[in-house]
Amino acid sequence: MGRDVRFLPALLLLSAIALGDVRNCTCDPGSAESMAKRECGLCREAEKEPQDTPVFFLKDINPNKPHRWLALPRVHVHALADLPPAQRLALWTAAIAKAQETWGDQWGLAFNADVRRTQCHLHIHIGKLLQDVETKDFVLVDSPADIPVPHDGGGIWIHPAGGKLHVHLGEDAPETLLMR
Repeated sequence: MGRDVRFLPALLLLSAIALGDVRNCTCDPGSAESMAKRECGLCREAEKEPQDTPVFFLKDINPNKPHRWLALPRVHVHALADLPPAQRLALWTAAIAKAQETWGDQWGLAFNADVRRTQCHLHIHIGKLLQDVETKDFVLVDSPADIPVPHDGGGIWIHPAGGKLHVHLGEDAPETLLMR
């Protein structure tokens, strides 16, 4: 019995990750009915921000992620590719600044794939990168302006490396590489 209870939180987390899929998002700020849906929660938060706010931050409300922040654009978009380049650059730049402020050089940013997200509104997870998660599959870039866009709805995770950035593409749930 005690052993089963210990595995319950892990099972719930895996279920939430497996059930997340926002490819058919229907959040519409003009429709109170659509905005009441669970997957529109971050859209509701964006609506609370002033129109001229390019990027804002929220503390992750999941009690299992007490050290996480989220960076969000004010505009309602679903995919990074849908965000105009200047706004995408502002989002990455602000997220990196918040990450550095919070975690020094041990930060990581993660954007989950469409099939693993539970919220429609585009958001980047900010946290401390777990140790020993580095892989050899990355793109080395000089600055946020050089971060490629995953056009296939895939995930992306980014971390600092020797004054540059390692950008990892193609993982569905890269937020799992950040400290909870």
